[in-house]
Amino acid sequence: MAEFEEKIAKLQQMIDDSQSICFFTGAGISVPSGIPDFRSASGIYNQTDGYTYSPEEMVSHTFLYSHTKDFYEFYRSKMLWPDAQPNDAHKYIAALQERKDVSVVTQNIDGLHQKAGSRRVYELHGSVERNYCTRCGKRFPASFIAESTGVPKCDVCGAMVRPDVVLYEEGLDGDVIEGAVNAIASADMLVVIGTSLVVYPAASFVRYYRGNKFVVVNLSQTQYDRYTNLAVYEDCAKVARTLR
Repeated sequence: MAEFEEKIAKLQQMIDDSQSICFFTGAGISVPSGIPDFRSASGIYNQTDGYTYSPEEMVSHTFLYSHTKDFYEFYRSKMLWPDAQPNDAHKYIAALQERKDVSVVTQNIDGLHQKAGSRRVYELHGSVERNYCTRCGKRFPASFIAESTGVPKCDVCGAMVRPDVVLYEEGLDGDVIEGAVNAIASADMLVVIGTSLVVYPAASFVRYYRGNKFVVVNLSQTQYDRYTNLAVYEDCAKVARTLR
């Protein structure tokens, strides 16, 4: 049996033997949906043509408030993907919750896990689907930002509407952290998908897992691979299609 088939068989057995499974996902799980990742050669952080500032600088708290118009120009062009749909990996995770206790801890802000049907999702970095007025707190959908021009303004008080995403220099939500850590710590099985595990503090959360079914599914190696019970270096959607 080829190495890939052997690993898939082992992964399937681990899933079958588990009742509580936590999936920890990053940008790589959404690449098959047409959303670029951040750090690969073709990722968002390497798409610098036409910009005076680096992409990482432009998704910071400081840049939002010091270069607000430029922030929204970049945000609309690079961070919003309204036509993206869940791929087979998102769908598999959502379907699995019908027979297992499944939770998702994600670094992604695209909302595709919920669109696929996943119910218990801890969004460490927020979501483009949620936006709010910085003065009166009124909530707005992603389409409001996408369809606005310049700096989006609240139709009630006229203040800026910003995305409910965690920018550089901003802290993670305490309640989300608590839920994510508890989901990881209490799981029989932890499956890391599509992340290089280099973004902190989010990446450090996998250390709370204490079980013996720690799996990484990613195109390349991660710094945590030496602690895993199985590492599959393959496209996550392809892996999902092999599982039941």
